Amino acid sequence: MARRQWILGAAAVAIAAAGAFFVVGGTEAAPQTTFVLLDGSKQTTADLKGKVALVNFWATSCVTCVAEMPKMVSTYDKYHAKGYEHVGVAMSYDPPSYVVNYTETRKLPFKVAIDNTGAVAKAWGDVQLTPTSYLVNRKGEIVKRYVGEPNFAELHRLIEKLLAES
Repeated sequence: MARRQWILGAAAVAIAAAGAFFVVGGTEAAPQTTFVLLDGSKQTTADLKGKVALVNFWATSCVTCVAEMPKMVSTYDKYHAKGYEHVGVAMSYDPPSYVVNYTETRKLPFKVAIDNTGAVAKAWGDVQLTPTSYLVNRKGEIVKRYVGEPNFAELHRLIEKLLAES
């Protein structure tokens, strides 16, 4: 009986964590990482400076990730011309062929990276739950971390505020 209660308690904590978002106290610099994109090119965190960026850790096997992806695309389409960037980082356990297939069949307009070694997820706070997204301001500072699907109306307001800052 105690084991069952522990399992139910652990499941409740995981569900609560996945559905919540967390505000990072103050701002902290985004970790210096290199994203290996699907075309083999590389982009670094430093390349995002001067832009408002969302670094989104996801997996093709993650139901919430797949469900939120059309909203991620529309967010990118809405703000990209104004200086917004999006990097989708596929988790190390996601087979690269699945990521390529998903990206091509859904025509994802933003950059997609594969974190083969798990080093990028580790650098960004040892990301384990997907989706996890980090909103980064023009100075390269993490403004907010979302675990689970963001409230997109709130995310859009924050993106607009950050884009308006010089």
